[in-house]
Amino acid sequence: MNNNEVRKGIVTFGEVMLRLAPPEHERFLQASHLNIQYGGGEANVAVSLAQFGHDVTFVTRVPDNPLGQAAINMVRGYGVNTKHILSGGKRLGIYFLEHGASIRPSKVIYDRASSAITEIQPGMFDWHEVFANKDWFHITGITPALSESCAEVSIEALQIAKESGLTTSCDLNYRKKLWSKTEARRVMSKMVENVDVVIANEEDAANIFGINADNTNVAKGEIAADNYENVAKELLDTYDANLVAITLRESISASDNGWSALLYDGQSYYHSRKYNLHLIDRVGGGDSFSAGLIHGLISKWDNQKALDFAVAASGLKQTIPGDVNIITEAEILQVADGNISGRIQR
Repeated sequence: MNNNEVRKGIVTFGEVMLRLAPPEHERFLQASHLNIQYGGGEANVAVSLAQFGHDVTFVTRVPDNPLGQAAINMVRGYGVNTKHILSGGKRLGIYFLEHGASIRPSKVIYDRASSAITEIQPGMFDWHEVFANKDWFHITGITPALSESCAEVSIEALQIAKESGLTTSCDLNYRKKLWSKTEARRVMSKMVENVDVVIANEEDAANIFGINADNTNVAKGEIAADNYENVAKELLDTYDANLVAITLRESISASDNGWSALLYDGQSYYHSRKYNLHLIDRVGGGDSFSAGLIHGLISKWDNQKALDFAVAASGLKQTIPGDVNIITEAEILQVADGNISGRIQR
């Protein structure tokens, strides 16, 4: 980042949750204890961007109890501004994560019904105040899936962000355990009307908008980056976005993935290199990609450099336990420049 460049700030909005996971790839059925961490799509993006030196504000609602405060402390501890977080509701959302290995897939169990954020209503957040002197607003498709009122507030936030002159981004992030494809399409079609940068994975466009890539089989890890160019083009043309980014995960096993992405700006397609990852924790991989891309774009890097940085950032995240990407810009640039040997530094 150019330290001489004036930056006004970034806002992210979504749920932060308590994460409980058995240690050492144990199954739920055999675990005697669970490890505690905190995370959530937009919170993860906020933490990453704060690590890159940005002024980042995270907006959410958490209960007034020690778990809610612990979640705030986690985000604040990484340098994220938490002054617009609302207090209220009875509980913090929880998710249980069982790490897979080899041919055994990871599993997520949600316990987030009636969490504090699901009860928010339009008008509860003063978005004009939140967005004052800010440049960028980011949200994911997880937040509107939490409740009908969350969907209304998500649409409200995007509309006011656009009216306030912010650049907006949305990671589509379809979660079949949270809502149906029909519900997702109804809401997300309204949301992306006010989105400048659309971010998706290899399945999101098909699940939400029925836009499919030719000759792919996600379940078998058969993904060709070139086949997603038409998906990116249709997304951009249909919803009048400025940029579309698609991450591409080749699932060789629960332990090893191929990881790459493409970016389309309406004129040119940009492709990243593919990283062959041995996974430590894949949760938050997409969030770290979003953060890396936002960092590159807001830093006025060219599209190829921004994409390469985002893919390297998200690749590194998947070697780190937990939801958040605790990594510096310098470390990411080394990987983006080709230093992927993993040799010890001393």
